[in-house]
Amino acid sequence: MSEQDIRWKQRFEQFSNAFALLTQGIAIQQPSVVERAGLIQFFEMAFELAWKLLKDYQQAEGFEINSPRTAIKQAFQSGLLEEGHLWIQALEDRNLTTHTYNEVTAKLVEEKIRQQYFPLLQALQKAFAEKVKA
Repeated sequence: MSEQDIRWKQRFEQFSNAFALLTQGIAIQQPSVVERAGLIQFFEMAFELAWKLLKDYQQAEGFEINSPRTAIKQAFQSGLLEEGHLWIQALEDRNLTTHTYNEVTAKLVEEKIRQQYFPLLQALQKAFAEKVKA
């Protein structure tokens, strides 16, 4: 097993841990301001590890990946991801929430996390769980 194979599997474990925290946050139906901020933070962590997982996996496959956008685009082209446009939108929202906090924006992003981005990350977690078993 090469170092690249080990790296993406380690990254998958880190992603899975962050995804588990996000899952707990999603379970809170009427979050307080602090809980909403935590949910968004867990999304940011899970998303960061998701694109790095894609990067590490694709580098093990021989691709040159140097940014989140490149990782997402190549993963979409390679069939690792569906809904590439939604992944790019998630990246943009992650960038937005990382640098500012505005309650109106937070509520909008929370809704996107619940309705759109969580299912994307959930599908990634499931797909890579199968890859680890293989």
